[in-house]
Amino acid sequence: MASNADVSGLTQLTQPPHQTSDDARGYYTPGEPIADTKAPAGLIKDRWTTHKMNNRLVNPANRRKMSVIIVGTGLAGGAAAATMGEAGFHVKSFCYQDSPRRAHSIAAQGGINAAKNYKEDGDSVYRLFYDTVKGGDYRSRESNVYRLAEVSANIIDQCVAQGVPFARDYAGLLDNRSFGGVQVSRTFYARGQTGQQLLIGAYQALERQIAAGTVEAFTRHEMLELIMVDGKARGIIARDLVTGEIETHLADAVVIASGGYGNVFFLSTNAMGSNVTASWRAHRKGAYMANPCYTQIHPTCIPVSGDHQSKLTLMSESLRNDGRIWVPKNREDCDKDPRDIPEEDRDYYLERIYPSFGNLVPRDIASRQAKNVCDEGRGVGPLVGDFRRGVYLDFTDAISRMGIDGVKEKYDNLFDMYARITGENPYETPMRIYPAVHYVMGGLWVDYDLQSNLPGLFVAGEANFSDHGANRLGASALMQGLADGYFVLPNTIREYLADAPFDKIDESHPAVVEARESVEQRVSTFLSINGTRSVDSYHKELGHIMWEYCGMERTEEGLRKAIDQIRELKADFWSNLKVLGTADSLNQSLEKAGRVADFLELGELMCIDALNRRESCGGHFRAESQTEEGEALRHDDEFAYVAAWEFGGDGGQPVLHKEDLIYTAIEMKQRSYK
Repeated sequence: MASNADVSGLTQLTQPPHQTSDDARGYYTPGEPIADTKAPAGLIKDRWTTHKMNNRLVNPANRRKMSVIIVGTGLAGGAAAATMGEAGFHVKSFCYQDSPRRAHSIAAQGGINAAKNYKEDGDSVYRLFYDTVKGGDYRSRESNVYRLAEVSANIIDQCVAQGVPFARDYAGLLDNRSFGGVQVSRTFYARGQTGQQLLIGAYQALERQIAAGTVEAFTRHEMLELIMVDGKARGIIARDLVTGEIETHLADAVVIASGGYGNVFFLSTNAMGSNVTASWRAHRKGAYMANPCYTQIHPTCIPVSGDHQSKLTLMSESLRNDGRIWVPKNREDCDKDPRDIPEEDRDYYLERIYPSFGNLVPRDIASRQAKNVCDEGRGVGPLVGDFRRGVYLDFTDAISRMGIDGVKEKYDNLFDMYARITGENPYETPMRIYPAVHYVMGGLWVDYDLQSNLPGLFVAGEANFSDHGANRLGASALMQGLADGYFVLPNTIREYLADAPFDKIDESHPAVVEARESVEQRVSTFLSINGTRSVDSYHKELGHIMWEYCGMERTEEGLRKAIDQIRELKADFWSNLKVLGTADSLNQSLEKAGRVADFLELGELMCIDALNRRESCGGHFRAESQTEEGEALRHDDEFAYVAAWEFGGDGGQPVLHKEDLIYTAIEMKQRSYK
């Protein structure tokens, strides 16, 4: 355990630990409580402004002497690299794709929130802040979320100036639409391609700095280890995925912006290459992993069609803005053509259960209710096991109201994508949707400055835990990624870099040599096991365990079973893995081996975290903790904290540190969307 002097933005407290459920007793070691010492005090509306003023500056001449490594080129990483490069720092930008434009941010569809109140429907910075904290089921930090809401308006101005083609109304003004969990229209969008358009904007800004020489781009490179020197993050070990060369890269600070780890479930809406390796390598070096069990299940995805699938397809949540969700009232109607089921025999269950929000309830609630009606035997589509796993998303009313041309103007590319994948025409027959793993709210622990507990290691975007609590409201991932990259990180990292440049180190430093040798040994081990099972077979089995026991619904018994099964699978992985090819060339099987090895360790920690948290909140539903009506039931007296897990060493138990969540500007309540 690092001393206070070695830890940035974090203080070990001396109060006794919480008296909580002991479901996970024996699986972890209790650690000292922690607190975010960087979080500013005072009125919440003044905190970010005051904090920026109090942070030290770095003069332009000194910036040229400092270097920063940024891992990931999505919205957070790309925006941060472009902004810091423009400020004059020397930036090394890494991505495993062949171009920054292939970062998974490009797949986001529905929109980006901002508190501009263009619709004059009562929106404000405070309302966006309140909706986000409530949507996260009161498990996020209020200071961070208010800053996010405050910065949101600047993001839209920045992106419009870059030429991002947001939708506009007849008068040429920026348009908005509604999203789940709110009762105002604050979501800016570019049809169903918002992530793509925003990423192109960030990519253009990044390429400008690459051309200017302030940013050095390393595509087709994967971070495989973090270099720690004298308690500070000073670089990474990366593998050139084309040549296989192991490379050492050193800097004054390291930023991880490598996205989320939803692919631990194998089937998810994430790109196939999305992984946890950058974050997990940092975790193994001492960075705390916070709330790893907080996984978002997206309610609007194309249902699983069979065992042959390797990923799932997201259909934008914006479709719930005009589409109505329903299932047949009677089981015997489930195999009928939906057009033959009369209105009186349809159950618009979200409108029935949640009349105030209807189809615009938050994602976790919409997902759980879809599972409930399917578990009752009223799902639609083909049988998957013993149940039909699908519900209808019907645009009949919207077409009657807006006309086909009106619907096409807002959603045509989404409808076209659905038709290409399913072979069905959604203008004529209702879409079939079902929940799927999408985003993760857990990630590396950071303080208000986005610095981890390891000095010099900063974490941005989905890779950190800080803004979304137990559930992410729609259209806030793009908001957080761009807020972190354009506005937050460049203003907070300068406080750390004000003491740079640090002592020069080279590749002969013992810590650098140790990091490089550990990577080489790991690669050699993967190739030498020479067992009988493929990497994909292990990944698929892990995903099944995670979805079955740590997915939409969790129980103490199921989580214990999952931990045992993952441990058995991990032991078999290290004794029976088969990786073909060599290390000195393009080898995708070798790439996957490293990622799945980390997923196995992460999956176990996720189950331990879920087992420890005997409450239901957001997307984390414990069957043992629900109201009489079957809704999620929190226990603020026991679990109003961030679970920050410290790596316990190979074969050791993870150490749990708790950061109390304290609200001064908002009252904690049980959520209600009825």
